[in-house]
Amino acid sequence: MSGTAGPDGSATVADPSEAGTVYGRGFFGTLGDGGLRLDPYEAVYLAEMGRLAIEDGRGRSVEWPELFRRATRHASGFGVRYLVYRDLRQRGYVVRASPPPASFAVLPRGGILHKTPARFWVQPYSERAPFDLAELFDLADRAQGAKKALLLGLVDEESDLTYYRVRRPTPKGTLEARPLAAPAEGWLSEDRVVVFDAAAAEALGGALAYGSRIGDRVELSLIEAAYLVEIGQLSLRDSRTRRGLAADAFLRRAERVDGRFRERLAAYRHLRDQSLAVKTGFKYGAHFRAYPRGPEHSHARYLVQAVPDRHRSTWPEVAGDVRLAQGVRKELLLGAVGAGDRVRFLSLERVRP
Repeated sequence: MSGTAGPDGSATVADPSEAGTVYGRGFFGTLGDGGLRLDPYEAVYLAEMGRLAIEDGRGRSVEWPELFRRATRHASGFGVRYLVYRDLRQRGYVVRASPPPASFAVLPRGGILHKTPARFWVQPYSERAPFDLAELFDLADRAQGAKKALLLGLVDEESDLTYYRVRRPTPKGTLEARPLAAPAEGWLSEDRVVVFDAAAAEALGGALAYGSRIGDRVELSLIEAAYLVEIGQLSLRDSRTRRGLAADAFLRRAERVDGRFRERLAAYRHLRDQSLAVKTGFKYGAHFRAYPRGPEHSHARYLVQAVPDRHRSTWPEVAGDVRLAQGVRKELLLGAVGAGDRVRFLSLERVRP
């Protein structure tokens, strides 16, 4: 079987019998009056696999490397996208080039083109590309609206592939919020707040899952203390002066300790308001770990990083965070904090298609 190459790496199979055969063995190309039109991914793949001989308009052979070079000259980033296309085809999927926002639409295994809806949208990235959170939120929202699972195909510098599933979760828990009979009194001591009253310490450090119980006292993080002040469950005093400490003065001092305090507080607030127990994620390299119930009743389900909603990073850094979270059987959530302390979550999970 043979096809005629186009200047962009595409190809056309003019013979009707050959066109039908190529199309029928994996749903390659688009059938029309002029035969079968293969886009550059399809043409390059079939040529590389030795399933289609490619010629120019004069009947001269166009070898696979030349066809590949034509495609790369015509479309920036073709090489990275082609590696993802090739891998998915090798895994037995029907893969079709897709209009934006994603590069490819992928049918479930055994799916029939034009009868079976695509299951995945797949977007390839080089590990050298920036990690752009706003872009991923847009992709995830549009995939969710189209009822598709979103996969990212990351190609590293050695052309190995890693796939990530991206979701827009709404994390919720079942932790009961039991208000204290009266606000507890907390004493600010540098970067933590201590509650000495034994009854208040038992309530806060027990069923309510705040802070750490140390003897008869409970020690709260600045984030926990700020939240408890917000909901009227804590009043503050300065350990040095013994004077009462207003909420705004406390926030200013907390921001001097942590320049991203308000951002982290917004994410913490949102998680707590969704009935999740929230503890520090320091030992896992995250801001928080979140439990659907109290820590004594369940394992943490999420590791949460609080970031600006326009957060940009590198893929190697993100890959490390995902690997660590899954290594301890937790789901990585990026909590994007925007204007008005609005918080949105994005989940990243390494998968095998």
